[in-house]
Amino acid sequence: MAASSLIERLDILEPRFEEVSTLITDPAVIADQQRYVRLTKEYHDLERMLQAKREYVNALAAVEESKQILAGEEDEEMRQLARQELEEAQTCISELEERIKLMLVPADPDDAKNAVVEIRGGTGGDEAALFAGDLFRMYQKFAESKGWDLAVSSYSEGAAGGYKEIVFTLTGAGVYGVMKYESGVHRVQRVPATETQGRVHTSAATVAVLPEAQEFEVEIHEGEIRWDTFRSGGAGGQNVNKVESGVRLRYNWKNPNTGQVEEILIECTETRDQPKNKERALSRLRTFIYDREHQKYLDDIASRRKTMVSTGDRSAKIRTYNFPQGRITDHRINYTIYNLQGFMNGDIQDCIDKLTVAENTEKLKSAEL
Repeated sequence: MAASSLIERLDILEPRFEEVSTLITDPAVIADQQRYVRLTKEYHDLERMLQAKREYVNALAAVEESKQILAGEEDEEMRQLARQELEEAQTCISELEERIKLMLVPADPDDAKNAVVEIRGGTGGDEAALFAGDLFRMYQKFAESKGWDLAVSSYSEGAAGGYKEIVFTLTGAGVYGVMKYESGVHRVQRVPATETQGRVHTSAATVAVLPEAQEFEVEIHEGEIRWDTFRSGGAGGQNVNKVESGVRLRYNWKNPNTGQVEEILIECTETRDQPKNKERALSRLRTFIYDREHQKYLDDIASRRKTMVSTGDRSAKIRTYNFPQGRITDHRINYTIYNLQGFMNGDIQDCIDKLTVAENTEKLKSAEL
């Protein structure tokens, strides 16, 4: 794309930026939470694009200035300085063009959201549950390195340790946009702790990453929710067992895709405080409904992009963890590293970065920029 064409596309955004800048200071807009949140995000997105435009224009001007110096300057020291500045400006232009093109591609609106992560032991029995536990600890350490908050909603422990299933929420800036690449089947090859013959077994666990739904995104008639309370079991002192802090909700929901009414049942015993458990159960209900109502949207996006990056299809084997070889292979991008211990300790950002680059490349191809 020519420089003039790129600048023209960015110039069109200036009036809208001025309009949004005024709107987000309007008391009527501030009072409308849904609109205010949407406009604030648009403001920051436009601000980033226009800042990139300013940098791009400055870099183009620097190239022209350096060329003029080289054409008319006889002093070799000045010419050498101009050549250096020309090279730096041209490199900057190339980087900015790619950045601007990606900004002009419509972003996934879910990327900025928090994420609900579900890990389930798949084929492999006890070993699959142990591996699910390993994956949870891997994400726990990754979340710590990113400064995200992690809250476990529910879990079911495996007979030999680990988890048959664990559901947790990650809260932070742009969590879903990072974690969405983890959706799919994770395969492990290793000698289980219960194996006496030293044979390598293959097991699997599934990871599903969903964008956490905001309150205004799904319609829930709270008056139609049926609540029960019960005493929580397990560790946590006498209060847990004597006070009915656990909550159970039942909600009849009409599936817009099928037209059928389904009963949703959700339990939460995460905290000792009943109101907090109610709040978290409601959050899980919103996320459940959001996931079902937007599945068709996700399917459409997946088929349009034709991206190599998994959109969460649990039948797709996305990554293999080979312990005897100390190897991690991500099959979507043919990415292999021999740092399994570091990877399992949460050092997964490099792999996610490469998956992001792969998806962005597909986006640019689809947009024909």
